Amino acid sequence: MTMADLATVRERYQRAKQDQVLKYVDTIKEEDKLKLLKQLNEINVEKLAVILNAAATQELSAKQSDSFEPFYGPIGRATDEETRLTSRLTGMEAIRNHKVAALVLAGGQGTRLGFDGPKGMYDIGLPSGRTLFQLIAERIRKVTSLCNALTLPLYIMTSPANHQMTLDYFTANNFFELGVDNVFLFQQGMLPCLTEEGKIIMETASRVSMAPDGNGGLYTSLQSSGAVANMRARGIEFLHVFSIDNALVKPADPVFVGYCIQQQADCGNKVVWKADPYEKVGVVALHNGKSRIVEYSEMTDEVASQMDDTGKLIYGAGNICNHFYTLDFVQDVILPNMGALYHIARKKIPFWNGRETVTPSDINGVKLETFIFDVFPLSKRMIVWEVERNEEFAPVKNAAGALSDSPDTARAMISNVAKDWLRKAGANLIGDEAAISEISPAISYAGEGLDEYQDKAISMPFVL
Repeated sequence: MTMADLATVRERYQRAKQDQVLKYVDTIKEEDKLKLLKQLNEINVEKLAVILNAAATQELSAKQSDSFEPFYGPIGRATDEETRLTSRLTGMEAIRNHKVAALVLAGGQGTRLGFDGPKGMYDIGLPSGRTLFQLIAERIRKVTSLCNALTLPLYIMTSPANHQMTLDYFTANNFFELGVDNVFLFQQGMLPCLTEEGKIIMETASRVSMAPDGNGGLYTSLQSSGAVANMRARGIEFLHVFSIDNALVKPADPVFVGYCIQQQADCGNKVVWKADPYEKVGVVALHNGKSRIVEYSEMTDEVASQMDDTGKLIYGAGNICNHFYTLDFVQDVILPNMGALYHIARKKIPFWNGRETVTPSDINGVKLETFIFDVFPLSKRMIVWEVERNEEFAPVKNAAGALSDSPDTARAMISNVAKDWLRKAGANLIGDEAAISEISPAISYAGEGLDEYQDKAISMPFVL
């Protein structure tokens, strides 16, 4: 690090009134100075105050107004056969014309699952041993083939903690035959932790305390990583974004994508209807006429229990982190407004006291984060697409043995889907109903292509 480099950084941080980050620069080793300089150069310190002020304003606004009303935009349902079929054709055409990309949020670790590695590398215990990443990749290959497309790119948002392991995993598995040029990995963003007064906190004398900016940091990371430019170069117009922890996810789902295209939506949310009023899941609603996710904690029991004339929950469109966007919406609407979408999270943040790193006993600072659905109010034409829970939502969040959202429950749901597909194809299933069965994504993406099993006896468990 030259004196000129240090002077440039110091000048930037002085202008931003954050030059306390260099308080200990003369006390640290040269190699640590280089690391600190690199980190400080990567931080957009000029925007920190703007983001913090906007987050404080948003926090105050949220306290003053918590009113909402039911979502009354277009709601399509997978149980509507005609809508499903026409949407599927529209989505398949978009995929065939290489206008669709899949994007998985995969920054999480498998810690809660007792797994030391990226969650996407977790084997949920299927007979095939397929991991969550492998299930997604093989489904993409299958839907690409069904649509007679040459390619369908997969974008993977990782985190600093798991980026290299994820890249190594895909490399070791030959990118699951998707093609190295069709898999684009990029990292989730990080932001400095701040004091309540907005000052950057130092974790050590040579390192700023940083924290992930939330899954809503997806949008800025798409731009800064070059992913948006990559999509534009490919001619991508539509994005299907989903979380890694749904073992039944249908990446680049032509039905969902097709329905959004037909409705001329700039943003779409695939949902499952709440099982009961008290299920702890956010739902799609309106606030001041704009779409948003209302968390279960924001609703009274009375509101959560309201039903329509058919006995269906009015506030029932449960969010499962499964979204559609046009690339124009991301680039022209979301990105210019990102600075106003952050929230304040007050935390206990370890800090450098001049001699050592101290872990405080009380809250001493804030982290800035944004959620992926915080962009919904920006939408001019949002839609909701409802699917059946048992067909498309098998979350893997809790360790094996848990009663819900575990590898065990996800494995059983995949098995039940496989058995249901064969029964609908006219097969006669015999044997152990409780045993785990599986159909490879190479055989079927959504139950199609199983006609050869009509009137055949299939012993359970089976692996096709």
